[in-house]
Amino acid sequence: MNRQATSVLAAQGIGKTVKSGDSDLVILRDIELAVMPGEAVAIVGASGSGKSTLLALLAGLDTPTAGTVLLDGADLFALDEDARAELRGRSVGFVFQSFQLLPSLTALENVMLPLELAGRTDADAAASEILSRVGLAERLHHYPKHLSGGEQQRVALARAFVVRPKLLLADEPTGSLDAESGEAIIALLFQLNREWGTTLVLVTHDEHLAGRCTRMVRLTAGRIVP
Repeated sequence: MNRQATSVLAAQGIGKTVKSGDSDLVILRDIELAVMPGEAVAIVGASGSGKSTLLALLAGLDTPTAGTVLLDGADLFALDEDARAELRGRSVGFVFQSFQLLPSLTALENVMLPLELAGRTDADAAASEILSRVGLAERLHHYPKHLSGGEQQRVALARAFVVRPKLLLADEPTGSLDAESGEAIIALLFQLNREWGTTLVLVTHDEHLAGRCTRMVRLTAGRIVP
């Protein structure tokens, strides 16, 4: 079976090189990766190994020097920026280490935002439901500055899952949290992932978190190693 043909996400010969003074700095080289529906894949490696750069390329938030990415069968870099954004909005959820909540919006409004951008008329009800699901029924109208780090990451999880994405991309989702809050977020992330059948790709330096995934991909000096 051709894994790339049946994958949700596939990197094909991805390379990324940037200028560093008078020389070229190679961040990624010859990355081949296929992620199948329902998988939970951890991308691990030392700081500077290219993990976050690879995640940005897989999402089409950055452009490669070589190769391409297939997302839900579409060649990301054959699309213009607007079309890539539309595809991401339809198929991808994001969770970031720094939460990336809009400070001027309440928890409810932050979760409603991707639904409103998609033209959903039930944004209020759907956002309220999932915030209750992640244990924040009493915090709907609180602004991010009035929420703990763990609560902010729960809002971010709700925002990512509310669109029922085929693919969830997470960049160090517990990196800004204490151990107790981080463990609660890990449990919630995998519970939602199982229940909704979302495909998960996460970047982490946390071997415990990576071990919860169905597969681990290790980067060293910009290459995938066995």
